[in-house]
Amino acid sequence: MVNADKVKRVVIKVGTSTLTHEGGRLNIRRFEKLVKVISDIRNSGIEVVLVSSGAIGVGMGKAGVSKRPESTREKQALAAIGQCELMNFYGSLFEDYSHTVAQILLTRDVTDIPLRRENAINTFETLFSLNVIPIVNENDTISTEQIEFGDNDTLSAIVAELVNADLLVLLSDIDGLYDKDPHKFDDAEIVPEVESITDEIRALAGGTGTSRGTGGMVTKIHAAEIATIAGVDMIIANGAEPDVLYDIFDGKKVGTLFKKKN
Repeated sequence: MVNADKVKRVVIKVGTSTLTHEGGRLNIRRFEKLVKVISDIRNSGIEVVLVSSGAIGVGMGKAGVSKRPESTREKQALAAIGQCELMNFYGSLFEDYSHTVAQILLTRDVTDIPLRRENAINTFETLFSLNVIPIVNENDTISTEQIEFGDNDTLSAIVAELVNADLLVLLSDIDGLYDKDPHKFDDAEIVPEVESITDEIRALAGGTGTSRGTGGMVTKIHAAEIATIAGVDMIIANGAEPDVLYDIFDGKKVGTLFKKKN
């Protein structure tokens, strides 16, 4: 389990499947609870960055598109629609708890080019000094294969490295890393803690995620590699009940903890 007393800055990533219903529309009850819990965590003095998926998924619901498109132009258009909807909800709900949010849209070249990387870090640090909660997403509207992160699990790990976070939490529709495929084996059990990411751990990863998202266990293992090498602990937990964040900060064993490299 994580030593919650030592966590001063956390990056929380929430996936599309957690934020939306099957048809792509926002899961408002879960959305509201997530904002409430994050606000409470921020009130406790912990700095929070929220990496939020969902722009394309919400755009699908808004535009009446039932299947995630394959073409870049369609995905970019839906992201443009959905990102507005997402930030409107976040801004309104966080304001109810007296918190201000800021939108940060990133592409990989921002983190790969030293000057842009420095500018991004400076922006985050200034927002922290203003007690603002940064909400991060990939800039899907302009992203191309050359400059995209590909998934928000990877993005969240890179953001955790950028802001020198103490902890990265991936909230998804899975409980954690299993020792075997839980869809095939009834006796599959959660791996509570991973000290080192070995070939055996990588082999436990399955396929991709849902029709509304891009993630899966493969991308989460990749994120864990980035985060732990950067000195950040990472937890995979089920986001169906955002109260799970309270359990994490209460020092309870939740999901799978990937230990940072010392």
